[in-house]
Amino acid sequence: QAQLVESGGGLVQPGGSLTLSCAASKITLSWYDIDWYRQAPGKERELVATITNADSPNYADAVRGRFTISRDNAKNAGFLQMTNLEPKDTAVYYCAAGPSGSHPLYWGQGTQVTVSS
Repeated sequence: QAQLVESGGGLVQPGGSLTLSCAASKITLSWYDIDWYRQAPGKERELVATITNADSPNYADAVRGRFTISRDNAKNAGFLQMTNLEPKDTAVYYCAAGPSGSHPLYWGQGTQVTVSS
């Protein structure tokens, strides 16, 4: 069964940094776009960043300039480097993968990121 597993979440102070990882098994991530979504309590899930299978990144306005999405096809993994974190970034972060221009086919279970002093 195809699986995506996120790691790297945790508690960080405002202004701090975290890097999330998304490890894939039984799927070939290089075939797909990789997305990172987040869902804060009481809010809808939102798309944070995407990196296409051609290695082209896109970001939501709320994170552009602070977050960097990347992929390592040799490791079959994706990453989300988050810097200058703010309390409003607090959410469960999910990685997802799917064909370019389509909804994701695969989802991870999520990892909690909490930004608080």
